[in-house]
Amino acid sequence: MRVKSSYLFAGGLLLVVALFFIVGSLFGGDKKKAEAKPAPASALPSVQVVLTPESQHAYDVVIRGRTESARTVVVKSESAGTVASTPSTEGSYVQKGAVLCRLNVDARQASLDQARANLRSRQLSQQASVELAKKGFRSQTQVLQDQANLDNASALVRQAEIGVEQMNIRAPFSGVFDKREAEVGTYLAPGQACGAMIELNPLLVVGDLPESEAGKLRVGAPASAVLLSGQSLSGRVRYVSRDADPQTRTYHVEVAVANPSMSVRSGLSATVKISAGAGPAHQVPVSSLVLDAAGRQGVRYVLPTNQVAFAPVTVIEEDPGGVWVSGLAGPVRIITVGQSYVAEGQKVRVATAR
Repeated sequence: MRVKSSYLFAGGLLLVVALFFIVGSLFGGDKKKAEAKPAPASALPSVQVVLTPESQHAYDVVIRGRTESARTVVVKSESAGTVASTPSTEGSYVQKGAVLCRLNVDARQASLDQARANLRSRQLSQQASVELAKKGFRSQTQVLQDQANLDNASALVRQAEIGVEQMNIRAPFSGVFDKREAEVGTYLAPGQACGAMIELNPLLVVGDLPESEAGKLRVGAPASAVLLSGQSLSGRVRYVSRDADPQTRTYHVEVAVANPSMSVRSGLSATVKISAGAGPAHQVPVSSLVLDAAGRQGVRYVLPTNQVAFAPVTVIEEDPGGVWVSGLAGPVRIITVGQSYVAEGQKVRVATAR
């Protein structure tokens, strides 16, 4: 009996399908087993690390500031009069008590001379009363009255002397006569200005602290300031405000520095560095700083299990050896090469940086 060709074709097709499944089961199992095997160590990403120990490092608060005079006083007239002379040169250094403006004395000198003459007369009367009282020709009451008259005459002399002295408008302290407000011939009423005095030794360097730094400082802490010219000044904190500026939420700080030659002027920009004690810190390469997914600045390091971890850090200061940061604890293997190509929790091959 002859087999039809259609049966032969169907049988052949069935045989091919059966062979396909048999071959797939043999080689597919080996592939799954190969996929189940862990990746060899050579397939892990490689990073270089530096072992960074923990050490004590001085903390400094750095702010932008400016120089400022320790005192600024507008010197005003206590009496009325016309300016007769201006002995002190504007912008010059003057000693305490130096005459800045001198007013015309006018009739005040005559009043002083009259008061002195009256005082001499009362002195003679009092002396005569004492002599007469000793001889019994003057009562004790009259002696006391003459003494009272003498005291009153002395007070009038002192009053007239003060009136004359007020014609000399003097420097209240040693410093720079910064600005003269009155020239010769100017009429000054009581309370009108002769000029302004500023004190430049000691000199102040002032600035504003953010809220996060204000609690770290104390009065008396050493500080230094570097001017734009490169000149360095050193001193100590003399004042830290307790009340924040309502607009900027910052705290005012003043550093007093010595300026004996008064070569440093008021109003110069300066970078102020104030000591805020010491604490644990790590020195890391600048290039090791990275940002995490949340935008925090930090470093990636390797755990003992050779897994990558991230730690946010705060930069304390930068020096030629790198940056000093806080936020790490104990010795840490900081990733210095490859830190931007690995993620937290990822296992890596570790090599020591050269």
